[in-house]
Amino acid sequence: MNRIDKENYYLDIAETVAERATCLRRCYGAIIVRNDEIIATGYNGAPRGRKNCVDLNHCTRAALKIPSGQRYELCRSVHAEANAIISAARSETIGSTLYMACVDPSTGALIPGSTSCAMCRRLIINAGIARVVIRNSKSEFSVVHVEDWIRDDDSLPADPPAPEQA
Repeated sequence: MNRIDKENYYLDIAETVAERATCLRRCYGAIIVRNDEIIATGYNGAPRGRKNCVDLNHCTRAALKIPSGQRYELCRSVHAEANAIISAARSETIGSTLYMACVDPSTGALIPGSTSCAMCRRLIINAGIARVVIRNSKSEFSVVHVEDWIRDDDSLPADPPAPEQA
């Protein structure tokens, strides 16, 4: 019997969660796991009570031809990672692992190399999540140690200005 490894087991679940996503561009699924227990799940979709992009058949970012990874403030969706974090108590997320899968809704194919946006990274850091495991293929994945996101602060300018001389 070939038993699936734990990382791909949880990634399979995250990929299934992505089937609930309502985005026209990317379907993300995320699960938070601590001590081998699923703490919370999340997928990307409009806030509760608002219409989803799939229901409206409209994506503002696509209509404006905004490249992937830019201008998320125009997106109707709450991201999968954020929805999973919202559904969990911080005491449960400290030291946990977030598993994430991203699927192209038009083809159903996995999108390798997907990662969390800058805002979700901040949420992941503040939730105390230790690792993010991202599915690249049915058996391959990337592991991000959240400490690296803290150390390599992407919110700082690449070349900070020199201090003014008095």
